[in-house]
Amino acid sequence: MDFALSPKADELRSRMAAFMDEYVLPAEPVHDRQLAEGDDPHELPPVMRELKEKARAEGLWNLFLAHGDWGAGLTNLEYAPLAELAGRSVIGPEVFNCSAPDTGNMELLALFGTPEQQDRWLRPLLAAEIRSCFAMTEPEVASSDARNIRTRITRDGDDYVVNGHKWYTSGILDPDCRLIILMGVTDPDAQSYRQQSMLLIPRDTPGVTVLRDLPMFGYTDRCGHGDVLFEAVRVPVSALLGGEGEGFALAQGRLGPGRMHYAMRAVGFAERALELMCRRTLTRTAFGGRLAEQGVVREWIARSRIEIEQLRLLVLKSAWLMDTSGNAAARTEVAAIKVAALEVAHRVVDRAVQAHGAAGVSDDTVLARLYAITRALRIADGPDEVHLRTVARRELAKYPEESE
Repeated sequence: MDFALSPKADELRSRMAAFMDEYVLPAEPVHDRQLAEGDDPHELPPVMRELKEKARAEGLWNLFLAHGDWGAGLTNLEYAPLAELAGRSVIGPEVFNCSAPDTGNMELLALFGTPEQQDRWLRPLLAAEIRSCFAMTEPEVASSDARNIRTRITRDGDDYVVNGHKWYTSGILDPDCRLIILMGVTDPDAQSYRQQSMLLIPRDTPGVTVLRDLPMFGYTDRCGHGDVLFEAVRVPVSALLGGEGEGFALAQGRLGPGRMHYAMRAVGFAERALELMCRRTLTRTAFGGRLAEQGVVREWIARSRIEIEQLRLLVLKSAWLMDTSGNAAARTEVAAIKVAALEVAHRVVDRAVQAHGAAGVSDDTVLARLYAITRALRIADGPDEVHLRTVARRELAKYPEESE
């Protein structure tokens, strides 16, 4: 395995690191202040518009997308360290037009969209002229098992009609959201993983009702997590993404690279938390010496560095496997990094919170928000237990003779 960066990726990493230090990290308090002072907590702050314009002018734009002529043409391995850099800031991915759920939705449209669907939705998403959301999780069922989904998609002549209830539909409260990608059941009698399909639903379609904005450990996300009713929502048959019964397969195609993006951003979270912990403990004194001289604090720092390095190597291996052997060959590693990344990031953030004392649980640092994000993401995009089940099942499959 060779994890060395290509000259192109290395140059992008250097430029992105400088951009993060010069523009993004200093803009975090400005971003939060503008959100707090604005009339709509979901409106894009002016500073974010400025950052996006700068990033696009610098060519630091749509770096996640490798398909066709749509993106920068980077491999997963080349993009991984860039995702880590963006992840050092909670606003970083959006600056570079590399934030969820748009990244996964753009992947879907690039891979499976018709030319007409790409013209209508993918092009403006790539230009950040619009935003999108993804409606899969439902409040009445355990949505970690896609076979439980109840939202129905019924064919009616030249239209599909949607009825269902979704929640944690991330991104739907953003005033710029124009597209909902919805997963629902088109054929409840089909084989389990051929029942679901995906539809492209314009946000302003009659029958789409946002009941409330759901917080995440008390934090309101700028793009919102909607509790949404779909009542007799009608769209033309041309709104189908892929074919009928392909929803589950499309979701898996969406989530493979997406989990690598999540994992590398989590490495960025952890690196930011470790840096804050080191700076804090070097400048605070207690019991006759600096906090950094206490044995327990040094153990926190050492274990954090070891765990981050282990995680980074596992994620890079996953990216390398996806590039060289395809997503299916990396299935075990992709499942493993989803679990490992957020566990490591959450542990490192937790240590940093402890090292900061009262400041760690306040909003004076980014740590409390990182704590909430890293905990919530152990549920989002498939809970840890689903990925552990995948890893265990594939590990046990190595011993077929013992199963007889």
